[in-house]
Amino acid sequence: GPPSIDGLYSLKIDNISYQTTPQDLRRLFEKYGEIGDIHIPRDRYTKQSKGFGFVRYYSRRDAEYAMDRMDGRWIDGREIRVALARYERPIDERNARLSGYRSSRRRLLCLLFAADV
Repeated sequence: GPPSIDGLYSLKIDNISYQTTPQDLRRLFEKYGEIGDIHIPRDRYTKQSKGFGFVRYYSRRDAEYAMDRMDGRWIDGREIRVALARYERPIDERNARLSGYRSSRRRLLCLLFAADV
């Protein structure tokens, strides 16, 4: 199974190319500190990358340093966004669906309130 991610500091890397591999991310990010895990979610059916990934460091300082250096860099023709991840990947599909549902509902409520003003 996946390595334990307790105690790791996760960076979410957005807008990565579908060609970018975990090995590519490791090569780019390992110069900033020791990496515990790299994960690029893929579509369950097509196996296509979802266009974002996670790089997890053992040290928060390393994660913040990597974020400062890598945010806005161009990789494989895409300008990536790098931020400290607030949420880890869901433990199972049921939780993933629930949290996805909740967040899309919250977004809808925000849009409705914005339209009221």
